Amino acid sequence: MPETDHPYMQVAERVRRRILDGVLAEGEKLPAQRELAKTEGVSIATLGRALDQLQVEGYITTSRKGTFVANAPEVAPSSYDRITRVMRTGSVLAEGETVIVTAAELIKPPQYIAELFDLDEGDQVVRRQWHTGKGQQRTGLFVTWYPAHFAAAVPELLSTSNRSAPGLLLKIQQATGRTITAGRDDIHGRDADAREAGFLAIRIGSPILAGAHRLWDDEGVIEYGEWCLPYRLTVGYEYTFNATG
Repeated sequence: MPETDHPYMQVAERVRRRILDGVLAEGEKLPAQRELAKTEGVSIATLGRALDQLQVEGYITTSRKGTFVANAPEVAPSSYDRITRVMRTGSVLAEGETVIVTAAELIKPPQYIAELFDLDEGDQVVRRQWHTGKGQQRTGLFVTWYPAHFAAAVPELLSTSNRSAPGLLLKIQQATGRTITAGRDDIHGRDADAREAGFLAIRIGSPILAGAHRLWDDEGVIEYGEWCLPYRLTVGYEYTFNATG
């Protein structure tokens, strides 16, 4: 049995999702273990293993007073987490997380973006820049790119309004009839430049976790994104292996 199929890992994943989505808020006390075990349909021992896993990951803390969602958790959602969240909830943001859009424009892309979207000379793309935060904490800086013709179907792509921004990916699929079938993340560590440091409220040259993701279907790339997170946040995600005959 794969590790992720074990009941305690399934419980941990359900609680983890509720924390990442903001259903369980920072500092919130979890129900008593007996009550939570009954809700999850598992034994006390299984629940205990799930909570131990979440504590190791930094999602919860325990004390004599009980088990609590960690304050200012040291974890951040991966791009996969955000993408699956928007499909579940209609928003890439967790409860209590905010977004500020600083750019939304049609531009002539750099060469690597033109090649990624298979564009002809002179074609444009939509470029959006935005950052997220939670309380006083900056949680990420993002630049996302889309084919220019998407803007005709989803005018909000060229708006800096913060209200529609969290659900744009879902709107794009609904309006264009395109459906994401696959994606890829590439992640690396490096030092923050001046622009990134300013948005993330850290010093220039501070270590950051930077990455890029691509989402596509049979017609090509639907969204390409570049992002970076401050050094104090950690990204984690699970994966499974399918046996082949």
